[in-house]
Amino acid sequence: MNSRGAHRFLGLLFAAVTALGGAAESRADALDGLLEVSSAYAQPENGVYNLFARIAYPVNDDIRAALKDGLTLTFDLDVVVSRERRLWTDETVAEYTLKRELNYHAVSDRYVTRDVDTRTGLGNGSEQHSYATLEEALEALGTVEAWPFLLQQQLSSSRTYRVSLRAGVRRGRLPDTLRVLLFWTDDWHRESEWYTWSLPA
Repeated sequence: MNSRGAHRFLGLLFAAVTALGGAAESRADALDGLLEVSSAYAQPENGVYNLFARIAYPVNDDIRAALKDGLTLTFDLDVVVSRERRLWTDETVAEYTLKRELNYHAVSDRYVTRDVDTRTGLGNGSEQHSYATLEEALEALGTVEAWPFLLQQQLSSSRTYRVSLRAGVRRGRLPDTLRVLLFWTDDWHRESEWYTWSLPA
């Protein structure tokens, strides 16, 4: 290879490495945006505590493009109920996860959400909804209305309890055509800070 050819080859190699570096940076920022539990509370009714919460999920062009390429995103809301103890760490009473999925349906040009049964990993068809825009879908995913998560009989009237919520979003299922692409990595995973409040029994 002559010097001109070698110089050109090195230039192409440098450009490729730079492009891969930019792609890696893009992947790391793929879930950029606000991710937080903005409000939450629990309300007892007929012996059961129902959870109400508002979560802000990130929205950007990378997420929109990934969904349209066939990616499924999974949204987890982790709930931990713990009993306060003065001289020791709090005792965990119960742990639950509300799991939801989001994907894009190309034929209808709509974003589809569904609840997932964590015991079987199967979606519950009766809890499937579709939305015209990604923003509408994320707003729905970030709204929890009267989700029964705790029995009052699990709590003692003489104790004080805490409820902690944490929202997470991560890459879910991939179509076979995308599994080999460098773009899809485990960088597609973020979690919010914990949101905690006291829950009198």
